[in-house]
Amino acid sequence: MGLFQDIEVMGHERVLVCSNPKVGLKAIIAVHSTTLGPGLGGVRMWPYASFDEAVRDVLRLSRGMTYKAAAAGLNLGGGKAVIIGDPKKDKSEALFRCFGQYVESLNGLYITAEDVGIDVQDCELILTETRWVTGVSEAHGGSGDPSPVTAYGVLQGMKAAAKRKWSGDLDGKCVAIQGLGSVGLWLARYLADEGAKVFGCDIDADSIAEARDEYGVEIVPPEEIYDVDCDIFAPCALGAILNDDTIPRLKCSVVAGAANNQLDNGERHGEELRTRGILYAPDFVINAGGLINVYNELTGNYNRERALLMTRSIYLNLMRVFEIAERDEISTADAADRVAEERITTISQLGTQQWGRLIQRDKLHAHTGMQ
Repeated sequence: MGLFQDIEVMGHERVLVCSNPKVGLKAIIAVHSTTLGPGLGGVRMWPYASFDEAVRDVLRLSRGMTYKAAAAGLNLGGGKAVIIGDPKKDKSEALFRCFGQYVESLNGLYITAEDVGIDVQDCELILTETRWVTGVSEAHGGSGDPSPVTAYGVLQGMKAAAKRKWSGDLDGKCVAIQGLGSVGLWLARYLADEGAKVFGCDIDADSIAEARDEYGVEIVPPEEIYDVDCDIFAPCALGAILNDDTIPRLKCSVVAGAANNQLDNGERHGEELRTRGILYAPDFVINAGGLINVYNELTGNYNRERALLMTRSIYLNLMRVFEIAERDEISTADAADRVAEERITTISQLGTQQWGRLIQRDKLHAHTGMQ
């Protein structure tokens, strides 16, 4: 009964288990909240060790999307999906089209997008079966890869943290990036342009080579990234990496990165970072750039410059979180939760949902030719 207890405690509206043995599909879609809008969040493909591990991940990720959209001021709710499988070996047209059919069955309650292990081409296969997908290529009327915008938002968050911590900028600062995937590589590029010294780690040889050769990243083994003496530690891989074992190893003044659910225990580890004097940029606030990007795709004719302009608001959103945390003597993680929850509560008291008008369904129909 653990699954049902988790759903009740975390407040999810719907959890859909998706299975088709003929195409190898094993997936879970979780919709946490539609108070502010449809539950939007990417689909992640990962070789989870067990079904329970996949469930825990999708429940946490979908709840995080609710808070991310709320804190960013977007008219979206929270949803997420995971596909159990190896993205390097298990992808197929049939698998993604079958997943798209499950998404379509929810009739807009959940809108999917890219996440770890999923690229634009995968999303376009999903698009053949459902209108409810974002992050497709510009040729299909979409916004393409959201990674540059996500990384740009993290950069704005780092600038806010630098201003708060040192009353300065990122020039000359040392940043350790954990994970040099699509977002991590873009972040390394932006940081190099800002004059920062960048360390990084990854398990993919191609990503390591690009980071080192193109952006001057000094590569360290993955198991040593927590021990790098740096100003900013930037988690840009999987979640729950800030825990009882890793936090004592940190040699930084700021934690600011793109990964979701960075704190293994949000309340306890957020407070531990605060007591250690480490300024934490809450993940769902700093990494909202990708969500802002696809939101622009949904609400009108997509324009990358407009998306980047909206993403700059992450700087001010984090400054607000930092100020609340200092004023109320609480962790920044608790302060960010408070900002998101207050907005959700306020809107829910209106007693109506008008968010459907904000989504350009005609545009989404045009993507697929559906009528």
